[in-house]
Amino acid sequence: MGQPDLETIVSHGLCTGCGLCASLAGSDRLEMRVTSFGQIRPHAREKIEPDTLERIRSICPGIRVTGADASQVGSAGTMHPVWGPIRSLHRGWASDEAVRFRSAAGGSMTALAIFLLERGSVDSILHVRASPSKPMLTDAQLSTSAEEVKSGAQSRYGPAAPLVHVHRLLDQGRRFALLGKPCDVAAIRNLARVDPRVEEQIPYCLTIFCGGIPSVHTARKIAAHHGLSEAEVAVFRWRGNGWPGPTHVEARDGRSCELSYDQTWFDPNRPWSYDIQFRCKICPDAIGELADVSCPDGWVMRDGKPIHREAPGVNVLIARTERGERLVFEAAAAGAIQLAPFAIGESTRCTATICRESSKTPRGSLRSSSRARPLRASWVFAVGGCSGAQASAAACALSGLRSAESGPAPIASRCSSRDSLALPAALRPDSGAVFASQ
Repeated sequence: MGQPDLETIVSHGLCTGCGLCASLAGSDRLEMRVTSFGQIRPHAREKIEPDTLERIRSICPGIRVTGADASQVGSAGTMHPVWGPIRSLHRGWASDEAVRFRSAAGGSMTALAIFLLERGSVDSILHVRASPSKPMLTDAQLSTSAEEVKSGAQSRYGPAAPLVHVHRLLDQGRRFALLGKPCDVAAIRNLARVDPRVEEQIPYCLTIFCGGIPSVHTARKIAAHHGLSEAEVAVFRWRGNGWPGPTHVEARDGRSCELSYDQTWFDPNRPWSYDIQFRCKICPDAIGELADVSCPDGWVMRDGKPIHREAPGVNVLIARTERGERLVFEAAAAGAIQLAPFAIGESTRCTATICRESSKTPRGSLRSSSRARPLRASWVFAVGGCSGAQASAAACALSGLRSAESGPAPIASRCSSRDSLALPAALRPDSGAVFASQ
C-alpha cells in the first residue's frame, strides 16, 4: 500500500490549507486557490516529482502532527493532562491600549510580535490580514514594522494560506516569527525535522486556541444578510475594536452594519453556520501545544459560561517552551504586555466550556473530543498508506461522517501508549493505514 499523494490528501478532507506544500514545490508547480466549497487548497499546475511529493508528505500537518515532548516544560513546569505543556500561565494584554482595543482579544500576540521586531530578535513577522482587494478573503502578510503588524491584529474566520512564502523567506535568509493557527505551527515543527534552517530562522511560533476554519461562504452569507454582494464589500471585520468586538461589514458606498459576537455565532435564526472543514473536526491539537506561546481569549465566566459582554480585552498566555517563557517575561519587563495571575485550577474548571466554545460545529457533525481528553505522553497523529476504500470504510465505521469535500474521509486517532482504542481492522496500527503512538 502506498503513501497518499497530494490529490488523495485533498480529496479525503485532510488538507488544512496552510500552503506549506506550495511553498516547497514552488508557485510554478502548485498554487493555492479558493475552491467552489469555499476553502483554500493546492492546485497542481504540473506533475509533482516523487522526491518533492515525499518531502510534502513529511511536512504536511494534515497527515502528521507530533505532540510536544514532556521534557520541554523543565523542572518547574507541568505537562497538564488537558492543556499540555505549561511553563508559565498568566492573564495578559497589550500595554498599548490602542493595540488592546483594536485586537480581537487582549492584543498579546500583536504586542509580542512588535516587541520581537523592535528589539531585533527577528527581522519580520509572518501572519495574515484581510485581503485589501477582496476583504472577505485573507492574505499571508510579511510585516517588518509595528504598523504592518497591527494591520493584521484582528481575527480572520475563514481560509488562509499563511505559509506560502516560507521557503522563499528561508532561502533569502530572513529571520522571522510566525503568528498562526495551531496546525500552521505543526507544519513548521514538521519542517524543522527536515530543514535545519528552521531552528535558527523561525525562532518563535505564537498561536491561538482554534475552533476550526469555516469556509468563505460564511462571510458571503453574512454580507448577503445585510443586503451586500461580495463586490460591494469594502471592509469585513470579524472581531476587534472592542472585546469580543462586533462583526462589522462596510460597503464601498459607506453603508455599514454590525452584529454582536452572540448574534453572529449563537443566534439560532442566523442564516449561516460555522461550516468548518472536515480536517478541523478531527484536529488533534486545537490549543497550540506545539507553539512557544498560546494566546487564547481569557473569557469572563459566569456560572461556568463565557458572557461575551464588551470589556477591555484579555488573553490567557500559556508559555510552552523555554524560549516562549523567556519571551513573555522579557516583554512584560519591557512594558510591552501586562500580566496578571491565572491558576491552572481556573483553567481546569472551565475546560469543558472552553472546548465547547472553541467548536462551533453544526449539530450532527463530529466534535473532536480529543480537545478535552487527558492524553499525556508523547503523541502522534499520522495517516499512513491505505486504499481509498479502506479509509472510507474505516471512516464510516468510526464516525458516520462524510467529508464535505469528496465523501467519506479517513480518520486518524490520537492516543498515547496508555490509550487503547478499538479500531476497525483497516485503521489498526499494524495495517499501515493509520497509526498514532508513543
